[in-house]
Amino acid sequence: MSRNIILTGFMGTGKTTVGQLVAAQLQREFIDMDDLIESREGRPISHIFANEGEPYFRRLEADLCRELAAKSELVIATGGGALVPEANLRVMERTGLVICLDCQPDVLWQRIGHSQNRPMLAAQDEGRFARLAALLEQRTPAYGRIKYHVDVTRLAPAQAAVQICQRATEKLV
Repeated sequence: MSRNIILTGFMGTGKTTVGQLVAAQLQREFIDMDDLIESREGRPISHIFANEGEPYFRRLEADLCRELAAKSELVIATGGGALVPEANLRVMERTGLVICLDCQPDVLWQRIGHSQNRPMLAAQDEGRFARLAALLEQRTPAYGRIKYHVDVTRLAPAQAAVQICQRATEKLV
């Protein structure tokens, strides 16, 4: 059984874009957890947050972590908070190589500061950057529990994908 490759990290680090490139290079199926949840729920994550609340969404993520960990040969992009609960991280680590994508806050802001589809930054006001920085700081200890990291601050997605494929080849053989 070939282990999964799981990409995690803060919103805007490029988990989906890089994950698609890694999957193509390694000829594996790619799964974006947020997209799969939206598809199954029949609505955007922002609506799930607004109508059901964050705890409901986090339960969906936890269930999906267990489901995907039972599969093999996948490249998985998690949501930014999916592996913050240690139980979710441990489940994914059992059958996969978890790699956290890191990025400096100012670059994240350039990438996602004006995005309309980020539930954790929903309010369009002057406090958005402060909320982004506070949420990143809050999640830093959880991201720190992850053994492997790739700093994507100054990398193009293709460069990040090459580094991840190299790391995966080293760790999965």
